[in-house]
Amino acid sequence: MERKSDDFSIRDAMRLANSPAGQQLFHLLQAQDPDAMSKAMADASSGDYGKVKQTLSAMLDSPQIRQLMERLKEDSNG
Repeated sequence: MERKSDDFSIRDAMRLANSPAGQQLFHLLQAQDPDAMSKAMADASSGDYGKVKQTLSAMLDSPQIRQLMERLKEDSNG
């Protein structure tokens, strides 16, 4: 059965967050806008993933971050 992009569990998030690419992505985002990352982390803690996506969406447009996102996507499918 093929996974939909919405089928993303907390376990998946933790596994990706602890991967080398996930750690690199976190550090890049943190360096780019520490206040936005703090807000996103607080929103994630409260379970408001819509706000997390909204907060981080502008930051995710950089080529370096897009490349890491693709690597994370490949890691999650592999």
